[in-house]
Amino acid sequence: MYLLYLDDSGSVKNASDKEVILGGLCCYEQTPFYLSGKLDSLANEVWSENPKSLEFRGVNIFSGKEHWRGIEKDKRLETYKKALSFLEQSKNIKLFGAVINRVALSPGDPIEYAFEQLASRFDQYLTRIFKNGNNPQRGLIILDKSTYETSLQMLAREFRDVGHRWGHKLVNMSDVPLFVDSKATRMVQYADMIAYALRRYYINHEQEYFDIISKKFDNECGVIHGLVHFTSPASGCQCIVCLQKRAAS
Repeated sequence: MYLLYLDDSGSVKNASDKEVILGGLCCYEQTPFYLSGKLDSLANEVWSENPKSLEFRGVNIFSGKEHWRGIEKDKRLETYKKALSFLEQSKNIKLFGAVINRVALSPGDPIEYAFEQLASRFDQYLTRIFKNGNNPQRGLIILDKSTYETSLQMLAREFRDVGHRWGHKLVNMSDVPLFVDSKATRMVQYADMIAYALRRYYINHEQEYFDIISKKFDNECGVIHGLVHFTSPASGCQCIVCLQKRAAS
């Protein structure tokens, strides 16, 4: 089984957040043990007194909130980059992300649209695995607990039973999405840091963190499938996804 861990960055309720982001990583069921251990060791380096209680969340690392308070900014940012490098070095993961401009999508719900995009792309990834190696695998999506738990579970059922807006059913999902407390799993914390790297890239125009993980987004023959940016064509966005889209049109 393949697992897709997702978390969001940006609030639909906050009008100042022009881009709402959902990001995360996909891996085979055995990989979380290894990757979680990497973050556990890093937490011990940062806060050896109680490493298990140290939660890796991008916004807290950057702002020095909660358990990151009192840690020098340079150390916090180096820790964040080191955590992202664990993903860059892993051969067993693929990243997924959706960056949705709320004005361009209006009146649609950006989180639900982002979830639809990533659920569809995850399903297509599993289909490619089967076609390329005759290796049938089921998938399960795991998200941080949120107010969207009920609506996203209903959407997942609809995608599986009826199909999503692009006319296809999700054929590789083993069940509806599972919602967990991010404090309980390092993998959702990775998802948060991926989403936050996308936030720094798309909103703050900082490439440093995105560049560490950019090559890990699901792609085939140079075509990026794992990252989508929904925005107005008039924006003239120069991100790697929008440039690829314009080159293909």
